[in-house]
Amino acid sequence: MTLPWPVDARLELDDFLVGEANAQALELVMRWPDWPEPVLRLAGPPGVGKSHLAAIFAKHAGATRLAGVELDADAVLGLDAARPLVVDPCDRGLADEHALFHLLNRIRANRGSALLVGALAPQHWGLETADLVSRLRLSPVVEIAAPDDAMFKAILVKLFHDRQLVVDAAVVDYLALRLERSVARAREIVGLLDGQALSLGRRITRPMAAEVLRLAGSIGAIESEGGDGE
Repeated sequence: MTLPWPVDARLELDDFLVGEANAQALELVMRWPDWPEPVLRLAGPPGVGKSHLAAIFAKHAGATRLAGVELDADAVLGLDAARPLVVDPCDRGLADEHALFHLLNRIRANRGSALLVGALAPQHWGLETADLVSRLRLSPVVEIAAPDDAMFKAILVKLFHDRQLVVDAAVVDYLALRLERSVARAREIVGLLDGQALSLGRRITRPMAAEVLRLAGSIGAIESEGGDGE
């Protein structure tokens, strides 16, 4: 029997692996307060580290953090518009788009700043306020792309290390070749492998990784698992 002990996600600057996919985003976000505009959008596909970077910025700038689902008229009234703000995510389940519109106006009037985090462009948020969509689209945006092979392998190694696991490079290569380039998905699979290794009392091997991926539905039915000895 294995117990599901929580693994704290380390969201410090030292834990943010920098590569070609995210270096520009890190540089611009951390340039605060010298941003080109008071409002900056941080975009990119799911699972590439947007929330990690947003957490780094929040600590760096002493920013208030909330999700779009929390952003209503009462929340806006309670915010200090001069204090930096992070809205993460802002493109899913936005509680009140009019509240966001008024908040952005207050931020500009009070020389504040806001980092808006989301995977989708504003025209895909389902907004009905044309002025809000226009204002968001005119805000500068910096993107984090999906990690390349080298970066993704480094992320996998870090995720194993966070769980105090040491695995062979062959396991990392095997996973990197077959997993989608998502940190969230990689974290899920590493967690499953950790549980499997504990329950069997064995080290993590390529055959174990293949079995976990098969059970998790990460490998297509056409792929053969033959030939992978212990």
